[in-house]
Amino acid sequence: MRVLLIDDHALFRSGLETLLERHGIDVVAAVGNGMEGKVLAQRLEPDIILLDMRMPEMNGLEVLRSMREAELIMPIVMLTTSNEERDLVECLRSGAQGYLLKDMEPADLVSALREISEGKTVVAPELTGALARAIQGDGSDDRPAANPFADLTPRELEILCLLAEGQSNKVIARNLGISDGTVKLHVKAVLRKLDVHSRVEAAVMAVEKNLCLKNS
Repeated sequence: MRVLLIDDHALFRSGLETLLERHGIDVVAAVGNGMEGKVLAQRLEPDIILLDMRMPEMNGLEVLRSMREAELIMPIVMLTTSNEERDLVECLRSGAQGYLLKDMEPADLVSALREISEGKTVVAPELTGALARAIQGDGSDDRPAANPFADLTPRELEILCLLAEGQSNKVIARNLGISDGTVKLHVKAVLRKLDVHSRVEAAVMAVEKNLCLKNS
């Protein structure tokens, strides 16, 4: 696994680089500036980008959006001290595939990175409740809400429920007897139809509505 690390704190950056390499993870570059990180991401094409949230000049969210606008498609993982619900939701909506906290155990960080490299979206366990509340509270309005799942095909619904179980694209493909590429296309369609930007948001929506219980 090849990782690009972007964090403005030199001491933390150096220590994290050493820690990851001890666990067999290749840190292809470690920089303290978001724009420099973007240039390196385009040139080095790492498997995962680890991105700090609180940085001067451009914060992590701005860097994330800039990278997605530049069509960088590799997983981008926020590694931050911020446990604020707003930061979590904005990052996931902007295309982050992970939101991890800097005080997590090193082994848990390495495990999360490996899961993300397999196609999963991982959120720090302490924040899953905050994410569920944020999604449940979106668009509070007295009018009856349209069913966001109505446009999903049976196959898309099936894949959404497997996402809610935490399955990766590879596992879903194997279980359904289809290719990884086909799974990716279905996941992309699900995210577009539900108007969300990450797998974890889609999965939380399904769980909150007990959708998969009804269709199991």
